[in-house]
Amino acid sequence: MDNAAIEEMFESLGPVSIRRMFGGKGIYCQGMIIAVEFEGGILLKGDAESATTLEDAGAVRWAYQARSGKQTYMPYWSIPESAYDDPDDMARWVRLAFEAAVRHEATASAKPSTKKRNDGLREG
Repeated sequence: MDNAAIEEMFESLGPVSIRRMFGGKGIYCQGMIIAVEFEGGILLKGDAESATTLEDAGAVRWAYQARSGKQTYMPYWSIPESAYDDPDDMARWVRLAFEAAVRHEATASAKPSTKKRNDGLREG
């Protein structure tokens, strides 16, 4: 998918940035990753709060088989088919992805830091 099409898909959020990553593209809004483009499709960021809504709409969670043989689930879901024909519906789903990213950021920034301080002691 080309960048112009991705930007149009996410225009209801305002400007997005698109960066190459892992053979696909990361889609960012306000510095937070909100979706990935992978193998020609877009996968939206989700979390425990949005999972049921996504699944009820027919979205499928991205999973892959790890080297160990275990199925590994990532926090990204397919876009419900109805959204591709309805800009208002697409706006709803990309907003849901943005909200999941905001919650993720809030959780990540609330965790204690384990970075080394200059004096050799560990923070947190």
